[in-house]
Amino acid sequence: MKLLISAYACEPGRGSEAGVGWNCVLQAARFHDVWVLTRKNNRGPIEAALETAALDNVHFAYFDLPPWSRFWKRGTRGLHLYYYLWQIGAYLLARGLHRRVSFDLTHHVTFVNYWLPSLVPLLPVPFLWGPVGGGESAPAAFEEFRNPKHRLYEALRDAARSRCRIDPFVVFSAKRAALALATTEATKEKLRSLGCDRVVVASEAALSEAEISTLAALPASSNSDFRLLSVGRLLHWKGFALAIRAFGEFQRSFPDSEYWIAGDGPERESLAQLAAELGLRSQVKFLGLLPRDEVLGKLAQCHALAHPSLHDSGGWVCLEAMAAGRPVVCLDVGGPALQVTAETGIKVAAIEPRQTVRDLSSAFARLAGNPSLRARLGQAGRQRVKQHFCWERKGEFYREISEAIVEGRPQARFSSGVLPGQAVRNAG
Repeated sequence: MKLLISAYACEPGRGSEAGVGWNCVLQAARFHDVWVLTRKNNRGPIEAALETAALDNVHFAYFDLPPWSRFWKRGTRGLHLYYYLWQIGAYLLARGLHRRVSFDLTHHVTFVNYWLPSLVPLLPVPFLWGPVGGGESAPAAFEEFRNPKHRLYEALRDAARSRCRIDPFVVFSAKRAALALATTEATKEKLRSLGCDRVVVASEAALSEAEISTLAALPASSNSDFRLLSVGRLLHWKGFALAIRAFGEFQRSFPDSEYWIAGDGPERESLAQLAAELGLRSQVKFLGLLPRDEVLGKLAQCHALAHPSLHDSGGWVCLEAMAAGRPVVCLDVGGPALQVTAETGIKVAAIEPRQTVRDLSSAFARLAGNPSLRARLGQAGRQRVKQHFCWERKGEFYREISEAIVEGRPQARFSSGVLPGQAVRNAG
């Protein structure tokens, strides 16, 4: 099969969007001849990786707008407009490639975002969209706890998502998709409302077999006092303020416990101030932005992971913690709620802030006071990641979907709760 992958973000050795792009390419290359549309600024890391990776059947086509036309883009400022313009230029490049190659299938993998368009479905071949996310929203009851800046962010995000309903290219992408992969049930409903006839829920997050083996080798924490870890950008919707308040309640019964937060972001100062106000200045430790190896070292010293995000499509750190045998405490919303089960961690309902803080605190106490429970949840977490969130198994999953689409089997049926690694179930 000749496959064209659209991967705006694509970089080896990275997580999140860039990791999705690169790993989807690696998996597709196991089965197909692959052409990849990506940005020129990914070229250096990709070519460095190609010196050791055997990817003779992968061809990269790099595109960026000329420097004079992107002077206004600085970091995330202007990102969405730039991405839109990039799609137009990438399509023109793809059209020329298709004339020479005659692709059997196009597959958009990044951005992992349902409300921004992909233009590769303009090519006259079947189109696979996703996984894409972004359909998740924080529960309405949490609105009162946001400051004006946070409310503006959420309002702009809601406006961008609403605008996609009248964006002809987004609607076209949805209606042209032979199959769309949604990271969560919330995104699935958004895709259906845009006109996607066939949508399957499948997380974009996964770990390679090598990463799973490395994480599985992390020893159990030798610390007798309970240590809790969170990892991520310090943004308001990541919910770290909820976890700090919950830790404050929990810490009254476990005074020697500590809460470590690895990451940086615009909320660091306000979170540190909150910890100080709660009398937790010495118990809540802000570790800053750490290299991956150091994060794994901190994970090895901790007993559990707290991931209190309010609208997260992915949640890669949850998979890393599970692979390392650490139980996860998360909110029962978004991508983490699909990754974590009652056998691998504790999911807390996010009904309203005070209830959420109270239930998070209770979850911390359950884990702190029961080492055998932690061990049982940790072991189940390792197995779940190996079975359902391994890139190599996800590659098999994508192969079966791609073949079903190209072979024109519209009767192929997929479970709405399908996870990477599960087989395609065909009618008849």
